Amino acid sequence: MNTEQKTTTSLSTSADERLRFLQQIPIFQEIENHNFLPQLAAHLEEEIFPANHTIFNKGEEGNLLYILLDGRVQVHIDTFPLVQLETGAYFGEMALFDSNVRSASVTTLSECKCLTLTRQQIHQAIKENPAIAINMIRVLVSRVRKLNRLFGASEDLFYFMLKEKLS
Repeated sequence: MNTEQKTTTSLSTSADERLRFLQQIPIFQEIENHNFLPQLAAHLEEEIFPANHTIFNKGEEGNLLYILLDGRVQVHIDTFPLVQLETGAYFGEMALFDSNVRSASVTTLSECKCLTLTRQQIHQAIKENPAIAINMIRVLVSRVRKLNRLFGASEDLFYFMLKEKLS
């Protein structure tokens, strides 16, 4: 079963509310085309997921980018937690760019309301507003740096424990 299928769709958030929300998200800041964000906000799907629900699993095909309108999620590989994301964060972008499978799983920690963008929508957004790609790269670089620190610290701890055991 593809967990990325819609669980619950609700259009409870108006296009104006979605627009105001998108204007606060770093990837949509510095947009020069003032008509673009209102058009995007009007066409986004909105999904609600219950707490402890897996939105997608590592290894699945990825067709959507999710923006957390409300709630918290855990990004993880198997049972190893990578990061918790909260309102305003987005996830799922890697599979949209490299057309590869999902590299991690995402599970809700609370009820979550998400806006979703398709691969076609995000590619069109970047064509019309290259600043979106630059902003997304900034976030990706930040995430890679955090993972490097996490795994670097884990590696140092491993070698320290191994050295202690051998002493």
